[in-house]
Parts: sequence; C-alpha cells; structure tokens
Amino acid sequence: MALSGRHQRFLIIEQGAVPTVFNFALNGAIAWALFRTAEGVPLWGESSLGVDLLATAFLLPFLTCLIVSGIVARHVRDGKVPPLPREQLPNTGWFERSALQRGLALGAAGVVFGAVPLVWALTLAQAQPLAVPAFVTFKAAWAAMLALLVTPVVGWWALANASRTSEA
Repeated sequence: MALSGRHQRFLIIEQGAVPTVFNFALNGAIAWALFRTAEGVPLWGESSLGVDLLATAFLLPFLTCLIVSGIVARHVRDGKVPPLPREQLPNTGWFERSALQRGLALGAAGVVFGAVPLVWALTLAQAQPLAVPAFVTFKAAWAAMLALLVTPVVGWWALANASRTSEA
C-alpha cells in the first residue's frame, strides 16, 4: 500500500526539504558565531573541524529526534497529520522505543557512519586549516546533508510511533 499524498508531503517536504534548508542556515550561523574571530580552523584542537564534525554528527540527529518526535506526536494528535493506517505500521518494536533511545542510536550512528569516516579521510589527506568562510560553508553544507538523511527517518519513526499510540 502506497503512502497517502499527505504522508508523502510530510516526509519529503516537511521532514526532508524544510529541515535541510533550516539546518544549512542554522549550522552556518553557529559556525560563523563560534569561529568568526579565528585565523583559520584546523583539523584538530579544542576549536577544530574534527571536533565540530564529531559533535554535530551526534547532536544534530539526537536533538532532531527529541524535537521532531514531540512535534509529530502533537500533529498526529491534533489531526494535522493523519496517523498511518494499521497495515503500514512496522512490525518491529524499534518504533515503540522512546525518542531518547532513538535519538541516542541515531546520534551514535551519525558519529560512526558520518563524522568518523569524514574526519579519517581528512586526516589521511593531511587537511590544512580552513579559512573561516570556507569552514562555515563546509559546515553548513555538511549539516544540511546530514539533516536530509536523518530527519525523514526521524519523522517516519515518530509518525509510526504516534500512529501506534493513537490506535490505543
């Protein structure tokens, strides 16, 4: 059974395109605020590309899961997003886990599968310090891509969980 048009819009636009643009702007602004006075941004150090990538890879999925799960549950409860039909609900208990547990798992996955390979590749390439404008652009684009991958998954999990809860 295919997803309804409303569910498709929810996952593609509301949980895909909008968070991608939002995270591009937000993470670019955060990077600029934190590093605007720096001479450059080295790969390693207290304020560095490596530390920033690792932190973002955990915090973006984790915080997204906590925030989006609550919003989606409220939207399903208020009728703004219809619950999934019973036959579209997943048959696994993973969707019934708390937003905190899902956020911790996604944050760990973001670090292991997102940041670690990227930081490892930059280390092998002996990356030189980035100029602040280049770092801000890189960070904004990287966070936007991470959001594009993570937020629809979080939205789907939250929708499935809220749909299951609305049945009870």
